[in-house]
Amino acid sequence: MNYDNVQEKITIADVAEALGISKTTVSRAISGKGRIGEETRKRVLEYIEENNYRPSPTAKGLAESKTYNICWAMPGDSNVTSLPFFQRCMVGINDVVVSKDYDILISMIYEDNNAQLKRIVNNQKVDGVILGRTLVNDVNARFLKESGVPFVVIGSTSEKNVIQIDNDHVKACRELTSILVMKGTKKFALIGGNPEHVVNRTRLEGFKEGLESQNVKMDEDNIFMNCEKESDVERAVEQALCNNVDCILCMDDLICYETIGKLHKDEITIPDSIKIASFYNSQMLENVQPAITALQYDPRELGSVAAKTLFDYIEGNEVKEKVLLSYEVLLKNSTQ
Repeated sequence: MNYDNVQEKITIADVAEALGISKTTVSRAISGKGRIGEETRKRVLEYIEENNYRPSPTAKGLAESKTYNICWAMPGDSNVTSLPFFQRCMVGINDVVVSKDYDILISMIYEDNNAQLKRIVNNQKVDGVILGRTLVNDVNARFLKESGVPFVVIGSTSEKNVIQIDNDHVKACRELTSILVMKGTKKFALIGGNPEHVVNRTRLEGFKEGLESQNVKMDEDNIFMNCEKESDVERAVEQALCNNVDCILCMDDLICYETIGKLHKDEITIPDSIKIASFYNSQMLENVQPAITALQYDPRELGSVAAKTLFDYIEGNEVKEKVLLSYEVLLKNSTQ
């Protein structure tokens, strides 16, 4: 074999044969682990550099006891509206993973089924996991803790000793609610989704704190949770209108979009007849008229910070148990 102008991949076996040493010795020189003389290590490293040797992920993983894979565990029940959030998170994760010469292995998780995640972890196919959604009763976080695999979650959790990367939803929702009160709104309706999703609970908490900070009494009759279907949202809007609220706050972009659709269908004008705001902004609301007051987050940043934190954890560096990322309050015409 002519190593001066190599066109095909050379293997650990090729390096070992050329230098007259064992494949184990070559692996130790590459990984930097195990007992090996400094002169031999130098010979191996110089040879592979001269011949553009690049170990395959499998060989490199075996040498370093790594898989060079990270698992991105995203909700399998993501719909067409929530999927872009998780896709943008994955873009942020990928930015970091690629820079580390790693690959992403995707697992779909469900509230009552994490069989795929269990199979991936139990078969030792990944070096770490990023969990894309947190639940109040979080079986996935508990499983990952018990498995011993390094992992971080995107979101917040009450599980102890879990690394969390989240936006500061409580502070953001508190601030937006407070601003709307200071602008003259006194009677709110809040329409939200599944209360078992931690993000919905934190947004509800922020809403309540915003009212309390402005000495506004909260009316439980105007809080509508579990609005998972469009028909649920429409019923909530109808009840809110019957209760003569000044403003409907929506927990996410889909609920906001469906609320606006219901108001338009009933020929109720925004903001003249009622104000509208959303605790989450997305492309879904970009072309809505009037422009919607909303909270702006960056899912790509969430993914990037989660991946960086996971690699720090894997490498034994000190990491914070909880990191809260920033947000932006977008005041638009829908609450004028």
